[in-house]
Amino acid sequence: MTDAKLSSRLSGVSLIFACGTALFSDGYANGVLSDVNVLLSRVYPNEIASTNYATVVSSLAFAGTVVGQECLSFGVLSDKVGRKFGMMSATAIVAFFSLLSAASEGAHHSASGTLAMLSACRFLLGIGVGAEYPCGSVSASEQTEQKSISKNAQHRWFALATSTFHPLEIGFLLTSSFLRRYDRYWLCLFSFVPLVVVYWIFGPNHLHAVWRISLGLGFVPAMLVFIWRLNMLEPDSYRKSSMRNIKIPYGLVLRRYWPSLVAISLTWFIYDFITFVNFLSPYFDGAKANFGFTVIHLFYIPGAFGGAFIVDYLGPKYTMITGLLCQAVIGFIMSGLYQQLTSHVVYGIFLSFGELGPGNCLGLLASKTSPTAVRGQFYGVAAAIGKIGAFVGTWAFPPMIKAFGGASTARGNTGPFWVGSGLAILSALITFFFIRPLSHDGMADEDEKFREYLEANGFDTSGMGLRETSSTTVVSDVEIEEEKAEKDSV
Repeated sequence: MTDAKLSSRLSGVSLIFACGTALFSDGYANGVLSDVNVLLSRVYPNEIASTNYATVVSSLAFAGTVVGQECLSFGVLSDKVGRKFGMMSATAIVAFFSLLSAASEGAHHSASGTLAMLSACRFLLGIGVGAEYPCGSVSASEQTEQKSISKNAQHRWFALATSTFHPLEIGFLLTSSFLRRYDRYWLCLFSFVPLVVVYWIFGPNHLHAVWRISLGLGFVPAMLVFIWRLNMLEPDSYRKSSMRNIKIPYGLVLRRYWPSLVAISLTWFIYDFITFVNFLSPYFDGAKANFGFTVIHLFYIPGAFGGAFIVDYLGPKYTMITGLLCQAVIGFIMSGLYQQLTSHVVYGIFLSFGELGPGNCLGLLASKTSPTAVRGQFYGVAAAIGKIGAFVGTWAFPPMIKAFGGASTARGNTGPFWVGSGLAILSALITFFFIRPLSHDGMADEDEKFREYLEANGFDTSGMGLRETSSTTVVSDVEIEEEKAEKDSV
C-alpha cells in the first residue's frame, strides 16, 4: 500500500470515528447519572425521599433523548440543515449542559431548587445525547462509502465507531458500579469516576464537590469531540443527494420505505425492551451486586467486537438473525436450568449475543436502508421507538414477574427469560421476512434507485444535492494520485 493510500485510508477511518465517538461522552453522561443520584440521596436525603427525584430525573433524561432522536427535531435538522450542523449542535449541547448540571443551584441554596434545576439540565442534556443518533451515526454511515475505505470493511468501521455502541459501552463502563462501602454513617454505591474523585482527591466527607465534579467531567470528552469535528465537511452522499433546498415528498417516501421503517423500528423496540432490563436483579444483593453487574457490563464488549468483524461477511441482516437466535437459545437454557445456571456469566452471554446481532446491526440497517434525503429522520424515528421500548420494558417486567408468581418463585424468575427469548425469535422472523440484505456501496445504489423512483412518479429531482456542488464532483488529491497510478499500471 502506497503512502498516499495509507494516508487516505487513515483519514477516512478517522472521519468515521469522529462522527461516532460522541457516543463515548454520551455514555459517560448517562452512566454517571445513576451514581450521582445515590450521592445526592446522601447529600439531600429528605428532599430526595419526598420528591421522588431519582424517578423524575431519569424520566426527564429519557424524554430528552427521545426528543433529540425523533424526526421532528434533530432528524429534520440533520436532513434539512446538514450533518455537520447537527453533530456540532449535539456535542455542544452535551458539553454545555454537563457544566450547567454541575453548577445547578437553587435560590438561596435551597435543595429543592437545586434538584429542580438539575432535572431541567438533564432533560436538555438528553436532547443532545439523542441528537447523536440521527446526526453523528448517520454521518458515520455515509463516511463508510468513501473510496479510501475497503468495501469489505465498510460495515465493520461503522459498527466499531457507532452501532455496536463501543464508545457508549466504554463510557458506561467507566461509570459502572463496582464498589459498595458500608460504615456506621452512610451507604453509597460509587462509580469509577466518583470513586477516584471521592477517595483519591476529596474524600467521602465532601460529597457536594464529588457529585458536581462527576457531572462536570462530562464536558471534557464532549469538547474533545467538538474540536475533532470542527474541520469536517459534509459527506459526499449528502452533497450529491440531499433535499436541503427542496421540499421532501413525504408521501412518496413513505410509500416506498414504510415497510422497512416499521420492521426496523419494531425490531429496535424489541431489542431495547429485552436488553435494558436486568433479568437477574433478584439474584444479586449487597457486595455480590457490584461484581455481578460489572461482569454483566463487560460481556457487552466481546459480543460487540465479535459482531463487528462478522458483519461484513454475513451481512447486517444475517448477522442480526444469528445473534438473535443465539440469544434466544441461551435464554431458553437459562429458563429451563435456572437453578443450576443463575449466574451473571450466563446472563452476560445472553446479552453478548444481543450485542453481536441487533446491537451491531440495527444502526447499520436504519442508516443504510434509507436514502440520503431522509436518512436522519428515518434513523431518528427507529432509534426513538427503540428507546421507547427500553422505557416500556422497565415498567413492564416488574408486574410481569409478579404475574408469573413473584421474584421468590422459580416461575417468577424464569418468566422474563421465556418472554425475552420468545421476543428474540419474533425479532429474527421480522428481520428475515421484512428487512432486505445490505450490499457494500449499497447507500449509493439506494440513492440512485430513489432518484429514479421519484422521477418515475413525476417528481423533479434537479434540485437535489447542495447547489454549490450539485453539478460538480469533489475529488481529493489522493484520489487523483490513485487514478494516475491505475492508469500507469495499465
